[in-house]
Amino acid sequence: MSLALTPDELTTIKISLRLAVWTMGFSLVIGTPIAWWVSRRDTLPRRMVASITTMPLVMPPTVMGFYLLYFMGPHGPIGKLFKALGLQLLPFTFSGLVIASVICSMPFVVQPLANAFMALGERPLEAASTLGANIFDAFLTVIMPQARPAFLTAGIMSFAHAIGEFGVVLMIGGNIPNRTRVLSMQIYVYVENMNYARAHILSGGLVIFAILTMLATQILNPSQKPKSSHQPSR
Repeated sequence: MSLALTPDELTTIKISLRLAVWTMGFSLVIGTPIAWWVSRRDTLPRRMVASITTMPLVMPPTVMGFYLLYFMGPHGPIGKLFKALGLQLLPFTFSGLVIASVICSMPFVVQPLANAFMALGERPLEAASTLGANIFDAFLTVIMPQARPAFLTAGIMSFAHAIGEFGVVLMIGGNIPNRTRVLSMQIYVYVENMNYARAHILSGGLVIFAILTMLATQILNPSQKPKSSHQPSR
């Protein structure tokens, strides 16, 4: 059995990496202000937003994919808007894949960032305000550097989740070779065709990738490291 990747597999990997990079970027840009707003006060609207952003963790991917397909399709509100503007519909396109992947990756960005912001508390902002910094400057120069491990964790997790997504990708992307076929779909195709040898190669690579991802989050997140308890010598 040859371990060399085929041209189709290399193309699939490129599409997967491209999707993961775009997903990570948009998820951080969109998820950061949401996490900041959610972490400020414990109110009902903020709880509702936090619940909505975490829905992808419990909702079946096919259900989410179905509704995204409906809303983006020709009979949905987003699809009708795109048709009125003369734009291409999003289903079965790479852009549609990115939007769906960003929505599914929100929990992996909002939760760690919101937890980090709440852990920092108000003291850093109060200290920055005494030096004349406004809330935007204080966030960029004080909050973000202190929450750096959470940002790294959020970026890694959103990237990794996009690499391994299957259900929503199948519903929105349609598994089109050289356009929307990602690694998870390529493995599915191999298994469906009983080509278990190639499925093993790609699946094994994703298993190693998952292990390295979780290891990276453990290393980058100090809160996950056990604290040593040294007893004072007598």
